[in-house]
Amino acid sequence: MATLPRPKRPPLLNPIAWRTVWVFAMFDLPVETQKQRRDYARFRKDLLADGFTMMQFSIYFRHCASLDSAEAHIRKMGARVPPEGEVRFLVVTDAQFARIRVFAGKRRRPPETPPAQLEFF
Repeated sequence: MATLPRPKRPPLLNPIAWRTVWVFAMFDLPVETQKQRRDYARFRKDLLADGFTMMQFSIYFRHCASLDSAEAHIRKMGARVPPEGEVRFLVVTDAQFARIRVFAGKRRRPPETPPAQLEFF
């Protein structure tokens, strides 16, 4: 019995797009008391200092050159979560991030562009 040849898979256009990742930090932090507001502000400043950028209110994102780098940033920021808060970290590949569709009102906006420079550690 003859077997049919396997169909060729199309080559990946950008194989690096599957190795680099984006980390999303999504959080709900209480801001009812003065201490909670200070904790919120400190966590937000820590995110910015660690290279995160605000995408929307309470959603920040950061590009990482590898999954290991992403895990290091997640551990670092996870240790800084205020005691009364909740933060979720989501990791997506560069290729997945590129498929984000952003709509503002009725017109469509292009997604954020990936950094032009690789990170070296």
